[in-house]
Amino acid sequence: MRVRKGDPGAGFAEFVGQRSGALFRTAYALTGDVHVAEDLVQEALERACRHWRKVAAADSPEAYVRRVLVNLANDRWRRRSRRGERTGLAGVPEPVEPRDGFGQAELRAELIGALMGLPMGMRSVVVLHYLHDMGTEQVAEILGISASAVRSQLARGLAKLRESLRTDRAPGAPIGGVR
Repeated sequence: MRVRKGDPGAGFAEFVGQRSGALFRTAYALTGDVHVAEDLVQEALERACRHWRKVAAADSPEAYVRRVLVNLANDRWRRRSRRGERTGLAGVPEPVEPRDGFGQAELRAELIGALMGLPMGMRSVVVLHYLHDMGTEQVAEILGISASAVRSQLARGLAKLRESLRTDRAPGAPIGGVR
């Protein structure tokens, strides 16, 4: 998306329409709270709007805004940690009876719960790599860390997720008890 001459905000509304859903999914996976995720997306988009010419001129406006979003989530997590607040699953709704018969609501709640158990940096790496199918180099660029740090955080994060999702489940049973 490039800026059209003469219109500093050209393309911003289109960008929001096309990418706000993906940005929300990232924010929700990072925070586990629908309302906080909405606030983070709104703040990230507000910052992008104020500097839209610069953002639109970047190679990937979405990567730029996603980095702002991840930084905002990290800042929020650090503030809450310093104040001694619980940084876990405050706003994740209780699982509801699935309409599709496959237990997707339970699966989603369990996975978000396991993600909330990871440290924020590790969680960011896992979310960007798996939710957004980004490669090691892309994740490293967005988070401002080395590719080897991404690989390390990813391996350790997956090990922790496997361990937390393994509890109360028979060997080989799928997550959420769904067959």
